[in-house]
Amino acid sequence: MNKDEILAKLTGIFHDELDNDTIVLSFETTADDIEEWDSLSHIQLIVAVEKAFGVRFTSSEIQSWNNVGEMIDCILTK
Repeated sequence: MNKDEILAKLTGIFHDELDNDTIVLSFETTADDIEEWDSLSHIQLIVAVEKAFGVRFTSSEIQSWNNVGEMIDCILTK
């Protein structure tokens, strides 16, 4: 998968997990940009992303992400 394909798949995951079909993700999107993305939903998103992509993230990887693009970069390394 390339970055755009991962972004499209992540957009679907965010729509499902945050129950908001109007969310538009970009590589620069942060939690501050999405009202529903709080600390609890962050955990739900991580679990859903791990399941969808068949990967596991370390806590240090998760904490290092500043935006969706960095999450995608991490998925690509798995």
